[in-house]
Amino acid sequence: MAARLITRACIAVFVCGIAGLIISSIAGNNNGLVLTIGGAIVIAAIVLITVNTVTVDDRIDVFDDAAAEQLETHIAQLVQQGADETDVRNLVREARRSGHR
Repeated sequence: MAARLITRACIAVFVCGIAGLIISSIAGNNNGLVLTIGGAIVIAAIVLITVNTVTVDDRIDVFDDAAAEQLETHIAQLVQQGADETDVRNLVREARRSGHR
């Protein structure tokens, strides 16, 4: 809930910041005002990146080389026993997809 509010606040800062940059460039291009608005946009971007990094639910799976090698060896054994390699690999892909849901 808080992450959603922070995200919306950052979006509001982005939209208002772009409008502020446009208005300040039309109204005389005041360098101090432009830098202040740009700084606010940068801070909002850093906050948004930090919130998304901290609140992520999905973790990246660790790739296990040993398990991958065992799977590849097992596939090779099935192919040597007469199974179609394409069918075996498709079966492995489907099993992995159904396991990640």
